[in-house]
Amino acid sequence: MGRRIRKLKNVRIHREGTDTLVYGLTAIVAVALILWFYVDNKIPFWSFVVVFGVVYSIVVNFFRCPKRFFDEDTEDIVVAPADGRVVVIEEVVEDEYFHDKRIMVSIFMSLFNVHANWFPVDGKVKFVHHQDGNYHKAWLPKASEENEHADIMLETPDGKDILCRQIAGAVARRIVTYAKDGEDCYIDEHLGFIKFGSRVDVYLPLGTEICVKMGQATTGNRTVIARLKK
Repeated sequence: MGRRIRKLKNVRIHREGTDTLVYGLTAIVAVALILWFYVDNKIPFWSFVVVFGVVYSIVVNFFRCPKRFFDEDTEDIVVAPADGRVVVIEEVVEDEYFHDKRIMVSIFMSLFNVHANWFPVDGKVKFVHHQDGNYHKAWLPKASEENEHADIMLETPDGKDILCRQIAGAVARRIVTYAKDGEDCYIDEHLGFIKFGSRVDVYLPLGTEICVKMGQATTGNRTVIARLKK
Protein backbone atom coordinates (compact mmCIF):
# COMPACT_ATOMS: atom_id res chain seq x y z
CA MET A 1 0.00 0.00 0.00
CA GLY A 2 2.82 2.39 0.92
CA ARG A 3 4.57 1.71 -2.38
CA ARG A 4 1.35 2.47 -4.28
CA ILE A 5 1.00 5.84 -2.48
CA ARG A 6 4.60 6.76 -3.34
CA LYS A 7 3.95 5.94 -7.01
CA LEU A 8 0.89 8.20 -7.05
CA LYS A 9 2.91 11.05 -5.53
CA ASN A 10 5.36 10.75 -8.42
CA VAL A 11 2.62 11.28 -11.03
CA ARG A 12 1.51 14.82 -11.78
CA ILE A 13 -0.13 16.71 -14.62
CA HIS A 14 2.26 18.16 -17.19
CA ARG A 15 2.21 21.95 -17.43
CA GLU A 16 1.41 21.68 -21.15
CA GLY A 17 -1.99 20.31 -20.20
CA THR A 18 -3.02 22.87 -17.57
CA ASP A 19 -4.96 25.21 -19.88
CA THR A 20 -6.56 22.38 -21.86
CA LEU A 21 -7.79 20.62 -18.72
CA VAL A 22 -9.05 23.77 -16.97
CA TYR A 23 -10.91 25.10 -20.03
CA GLY A 24 -12.23 21.66 -20.87
CA LEU A 25 -13.58 21.05 -17.37
CA THR A 26 -15.15 24.52 -17.29
CA ALA A 27 -16.96 23.86 -20.58
CA ILE A 28 -18.17 20.43 -19.45
CA VAL A 29 -19.52 21.79 -16.15
CA ALA A 30 -21.24 24.71 -17.90
CA VAL A 31 -23.01 22.49 -20.42
CA ALA A 32 -23.96 19.98 -17.71
CA LEU A 33 -25.55 22.74 -15.60
CA ILE A 34 -27.54 24.00 -18.58
CA LEU A 35 -28.83 20.49 -19.29
CA TRP A 36 -29.71 19.92 -15.63
CA PHE A 37 -31.60 23.17 -15.04
CA TYR A 38 -33.15 23.85 -18.44
CA VAL A 39 -33.95 20.39 -19.87
CA ASP A 40 -36.76 18.50 -18.14
CA ASN A 41 -35.68 15.13 -19.52
CA LYS A 42 -32.55 14.13 -17.56
CA ILE A 43 -31.41 11.52 -20.08
CA PRO A 44 -29.40 14.09 -22.14
CA PHE A 45 -27.73 15.27 -18.92
CA TRP A 46 -26.60 11.83 -17.83
CA SER A 47 -25.58 10.84 -21.37
CA PHE A 48 -23.47 14.00 -21.63
CA VAL A 49 -21.85 13.44 -18.23
CA VAL A 50 -20.95 9.82 -19.02
CA VAL A 51 -19.59 10.45 -22.53
CA PHE A 52 -17.61 13.57 -21.77
CA GLY A 53 -16.52 12.22 -18.40
CA VAL A 54 -14.83 9.34 -20.22
CA VAL A 55 -13.31 11.70 -22.80
CA TYR A 56 -12.01 14.01 -20.08
CA SER A 57 -10.49 11.05 -18.20
CA ILE A 58 -8.60 10.03 -21.36
CA VAL A 59 -7.26 13.58 -21.77
CA VAL A 60 -6.17 13.69 -18.11
CA ASN A 61 -4.38 10.37 -18.62
CA PHE A 62 -2.69 11.78 -21.73
CA PHE A 63 -1.23 14.71 -19.79
CA ARG A 64 0.20 12.56 -17.01
CA CYS A 65 3.79 13.43 -16.22
CA PRO A 66 5.40 10.75 -14.05
CA LYS A 67 8.58 11.68 -12.20
CA ARG A 68 11.21 9.15 -13.28
CA PHE A 69 14.88 8.59 -12.64
CA PHE A 70 17.28 6.25 -14.43
CA ASP A 71 19.00 4.28 -11.66
CA GLU A 72 21.94 2.83 -13.61
CA ASP A 73 25.23 4.24 -14.91
CA THR A 74 24.41 6.45 -17.92
CA GLU A 75 27.79 6.15 -19.69
CA ASP A 76 27.27 4.98 -23.31
CA ILE A 77 23.60 4.35 -22.54
CA VAL A 78 20.69 5.46 -24.76
CA VAL A 79 17.32 5.45 -22.99
CA ALA A 80 13.89 5.61 -24.59
CA PRO A 81 12.92 9.27 -25.07
CA ALA A 82 9.22 8.39 -24.84
CA ASP A 83 6.62 5.91 -23.70
CA GLY A 84 5.21 3.90 -26.58
CA ARG A 85 6.07 1.03 -28.88
CA VAL A 86 9.05 0.44 -31.17
CA VAL A 87 7.82 0.65 -34.77
CA VAL A 88 11.12 0.99 -36.67
CA ILE A 89 14.62 -0.43 -36.23
CA GLU A 90 16.56 -0.07 -39.43
CA GLU A 91 19.72 1.19 -41.08
CA VAL A 92 18.98 4.35 -43.04
CA VAL A 93 20.86 7.01 -44.98
CA GLU A 94 20.45 10.33 -43.16
CA ASP A 95 21.23 13.04 -45.71
CA GLU A 96 20.12 16.18 -43.90
CA TYR A 97 22.80 16.32 -41.21
CA PHE A 98 25.06 13.25 -41.18
CA HIS A 99 25.20 12.39 -44.91
CA ASP A 100 25.94 8.79 -44.02
CA LYS A 101 24.27 5.67 -42.67
CA ARG A 102 22.70 5.59 -39.22
CA ILE A 103 20.59 3.19 -37.20
CA MET A 104 17.12 4.64 -36.67
CA VAL A 105 14.97 3.54 -33.74
CA SER A 106 11.41 4.93 -33.79
CA ILE A 107 8.93 4.93 -30.93
CA PHE A 108 5.25 5.55 -31.65
CA MET A 109 3.13 7.12 -28.90
CA SER A 110 -0.58 6.37 -28.93
CA LEU A 111 -3.25 8.57 -27.40
CA PHE A 112 -3.01 6.52 -24.20
CA ASN A 113 0.74 6.98 -23.65
CA VAL A 114 2.46 9.64 -21.59
CA HIS A 115 3.59 12.26 -24.13
CA ALA A 116 6.43 13.89 -22.22
CA ASN A 117 9.80 13.35 -23.94
CA TRP A 118 13.14 12.78 -22.19
CA PHE A 119 16.73 13.29 -23.33
CA PRO A 120 18.00 9.88 -24.49
CA VAL A 121 21.66 10.56 -23.60
CA ASP A 122 23.87 12.71 -21.41
CA GLY A 123 25.79 15.39 -23.28
CA LYS A 124 25.27 18.76 -24.90
CA VAL A 125 22.63 20.19 -27.25
CA LYS A 126 24.44 21.21 -30.44
CA PHE A 127 21.37 22.72 -32.09
CA VAL A 128 17.57 22.59 -32.31
CA HIS A 129 15.79 22.94 -35.65
CA HIS A 130 12.04 23.03 -36.27
CA GLN A 131 10.67 22.02 -39.66
CA ASP A 132 7.08 22.62 -40.81
CA GLY A 133 5.43 19.81 -42.76
CA ASN A 134 2.49 17.47 -43.23
CA TYR A 135 0.49 15.45 -40.72
CA HIS A 136 0.61 11.87 -41.97
CA LYS A 137 -0.12 9.08 -39.52
CA ALA A 138 2.92 9.00 -37.28
CA TRP A 139 3.69 5.28 -37.76
CA LEU A 140 4.10 5.61 -41.54
CA PRO A 141 7.71 5.62 -42.85
CA LYS A 142 7.28 8.92 -44.71
CA ALA A 143 6.24 10.67 -41.49
CA SER A 144 9.87 10.84 -40.37
CA GLU A 145 10.82 13.23 -43.18
CA GLU A 146 7.55 14.74 -44.43
CA ASN A 147 5.69 15.50 -41.19
CA GLU A 148 6.22 18.59 -39.07
CA HIS A 149 9.11 17.79 -36.76
CA ALA A 150 11.74 19.19 -34.42
CA ASP A 151 15.35 17.97 -34.67
CA ILE A 152 17.57 18.03 -31.59
CA MET A 153 21.22 17.20 -32.23
CA LEU A 154 22.98 15.92 -29.11
CA GLU A 155 26.68 15.35 -28.56
CA THR A 156 27.71 12.79 -25.97
CA PRO A 157 30.70 13.43 -23.65
CA ASP A 158 32.96 11.34 -25.91
CA GLY A 159 31.95 13.19 -29.07
CA LYS A 160 29.25 10.99 -30.61
CA ASP A 161 26.39 12.81 -32.35
CA ILE A 162 22.87 11.55 -31.66
CA LEU A 163 19.86 13.00 -33.48
CA CYS A 164 16.53 12.96 -31.67
CA ARG A 165 13.52 13.89 -33.82
CA GLN A 166 10.08 14.79 -32.42
CA ILE A 167 7.44 14.13 -35.08
CA ALA A 168 3.85 15.36 -35.20
CA GLY A 169 1.18 12.84 -36.19
CA ALA A 170 -2.22 12.94 -37.84
CA VAL A 171 -3.82 14.26 -34.64
CA ALA A 172 -0.85 16.02 -33.03
CA ARG A 173 -0.68 19.70 -33.88
CA ARG A 174 1.84 21.04 -31.42
CA ILE A 175 5.44 20.06 -30.76
CA VAL A 176 7.04 21.64 -27.70
CA THR A 177 10.83 21.48 -27.40
CA TYR A 178 12.56 22.57 -24.20
CA ALA A 179 16.09 21.82 -25.43
CA LYS A 180 18.15 24.93 -26.23
CA ASP A 181 21.26 25.35 -28.37
CA GLY A 182 24.47 24.98 -26.37
CA GLU A 183 22.90 23.71 -23.16
CA ASP A 184 24.08 20.64 -21.26
CA CYS A 185 21.55 17.82 -21.26
CA TYR A 186 21.11 14.80 -19.06
CA ILE A 187 19.10 11.62 -18.91
CA ASP A 188 16.22 12.24 -16.41
CA GLU A 189 15.52 15.71 -17.89
CA HIS A 190 12.59 16.55 -20.14
CA LEU A 191 13.44 17.25 -23.77
CA GLY A 192 9.91 18.36 -24.70
CA PHE A 193 6.30 17.35 -25.18
CA ILE A 194 4.09 16.43 -28.14
CA LYS A 195 0.30 16.79 -27.95
CA PHE A 196 -2.04 13.97 -28.99
CA GLY A 197 -0.45 11.04 -30.79
CA SER A 198 3.02 11.22 -32.30
CA ARG A 199 6.44 9.64 -32.68
CA VAL A 200 10.09 10.11 -31.70
CA ASP A 201 13.01 8.91 -33.85
CA VAL A 202 16.55 8.43 -32.57
CA TYR A 203 19.44 8.23 -35.07
CA LEU A 204 22.43 6.30 -33.73
CA PRO A 205 25.94 5.62 -35.09
CA LEU A 206 26.57 2.34 -36.90
CA GLY A 207 27.96 -0.27 -34.54
CA THR A 208 25.60 0.73 -31.75
CA GLU A 209 24.18 -2.25 -29.86
CA ILE A 210 20.39 -2.15 -30.14
CA CYS A 211 18.68 -3.43 -26.96
CA VAL A 212 15.03 -3.42 -28.05
CA LYS A 213 12.96 -5.37 -30.57
CA MET A 214 10.24 -4.44 -33.04
CA GLY A 215 6.90 -4.06 -31.31
CA GLN A 216 8.44 -3.83 -27.85
CA ALA A 217 6.79 -1.44 -25.40
CA THR A 218 9.07 1.26 -24.02
CA THR A 219 8.98 3.39 -20.91
CA GLY A 220 10.46 6.85 -21.30
CA ASN A 221 13.66 7.44 -19.31
CA ARG A 222 13.60 3.80 -18.13
CA THR A 223 13.94 1.43 -21.08
CA VAL A 224 17.49 1.09 -22.44
CA ILE A 225 17.09 1.10 -26.22
CA ALA A 226 20.82 1.00 -27.13
CA ARG A 227 24.40 0.95 -25.91
CA LEU A 228 26.90 3.11 -27.76
CA LYS A 229 30.12 1.53 -28.99
CA LYS A 230 33.10 2.61 -26.89
